Amino acid sequence: MPLTSAPSDDAGADGVRVWHYDGSTAIRHESLLVAEEDHFYLVEAASANEPHDFADLVALDPVGGYPVYGLSGRPGWRIGFFAAPPPALAALLPRPRRYGGVIDRFGLWPFALICAVLAVALLYGLSRAPSLLARLVPPAAERRLGDLMIGDFGDRFCHGPGGRQALDTLAARIGASPEAVDIEVANIPLVNAVTLPGGRVIIFEGLLEDAASADEVAGVLAHELGHVEHRDVLEALLRQLGLSVLLSGLEGNIGGYTNVLLSTAYSRGAETRADSYAIEALNRSHVSPRATAAFFARLGARTERAEPGVLSYLATHPVSKTRSAAFVQGARGHGDYTPALSADQWAALRGICTTDKNVSKAPFHF
Repeated sequence: MPLTSAPSDDAGADGVRVWHYDGSTAIRHESLLVAEEDHFYLVEAASANEPHDFADLVALDPVGGYPVYGLSGRPGWRIGFFAAPPPALAALLPRPRRYGGVIDRFGLWPFALICAVLAVALLYGLSRAPSLLARLVPPAAERRLGDLMIGDFGDRFCHGPGGRQALDTLAARIGASPEAVDIEVANIPLVNAVTLPGGRVIIFEGLLEDAASADEVAGVLAHELGHVEHRDVLEALLRQLGLSVLLSGLEGNIGGYTNVLLSTAYSRGAETRADSYAIEALNRSHVSPRATAAFFARLGARTERAEPGVLSYLATHPVSKTRSAAFVQGARGHGDYTPALSADQWAALRGICTTDKNVSKAPFHF
């Protein structure tokens, strides 16, 4: 049994009966707690102990349903009540701790709902982070990354007679700014076009060979310009490779980054924005968007045959009936279309690589 000392009978009726451990011995004392403003005394055997501030009390787990308190800075010190404290005294005591804390305050299911909402908000924030970060990167830094990546294509850029002039004419027709965008044709037999950071757009020779008209190439090029306008390329790199692209990637495996762009699909939102940009650019330039719709429809129909060259484009620019229909819809209400290039210009553009005797003919790889 614990050792106990009893309070004196002449302690008076001004205090409240409590039990007490002083933290120095295992003796349990019975005392009277006497409150005076913001502090209290423990009166025992007709004498009062040193005063303590109510603010220094720490609520502990109750014993027998009645409150128990420790004292800050005094390990083992305890007081406990034999009954509920009077209201006037209870107002001075710290509130007892509640099991579960915040969960008990709100309830389990409301708290779980709050956590779920916060988790969704966090996931949404993380999904939006690459887009937000891409817009914070200085254009000069993005341009430098693109300049490094352009070296992966070596001497594969084509400059056949009349081809460069035809490409410049097509770019100017759809509103490409020479100061903001550099456009090249690469001797690569894939049906694709790729946009590098900093406004570098590269059309692959395979796309020119597959296109039925200059209008189809104009639509693809306008779509890539949409990616340049919205800085989707840097966003795609950040989404796939993280901040290493900016923090350590400029002197690293640049070829690996180019390969990522050739194998990573843009987000659905980025593709929709680029398509809308392309449709507006084509209509503004009086080039029919229906040609681009036909190009998408033709590629989509050929996916079942799994042609490697076609799959290259589809891997980075998923084609759907909805996208094709958007270009058809974009042509409605416009009837003043003219060909993007003349027949001679289109022929020169399609032959820009085959007529270039100096372009590299080596197998393409990164």
